[in-house]
Amino acid sequence: MKTLVTLIFVLFIGIAAQAQDTTSEVKVATLEMGIVTETVEEGVSFENKTEVARLYKRSNAKVKKALSFTTKRNRAKMA
Repeated sequence: MKTLVTLIFVLFIGIAAQAQDTTSEVKVATLEMGIVTETVEEGVSFENKTEVARLYKRSNAKVKKALSFTTKRNRAKMA
């Protein structure tokens, strides 16, 4: 009897979920933009800053270096 009531309940919930009216159309406001034919170039100022960039041969070199740390317990003990 419990199985039959559970089955009817599940079917009722499924039918009620399918009966929902979710096909309402949502209208989107369109925006019309024109084409720009003139471009204005402004003067670009170059600043002389000396910066150092590191170059690694492998993509995850920083991560692997950070994960390769050792602790005192990792070292081999002399007998």
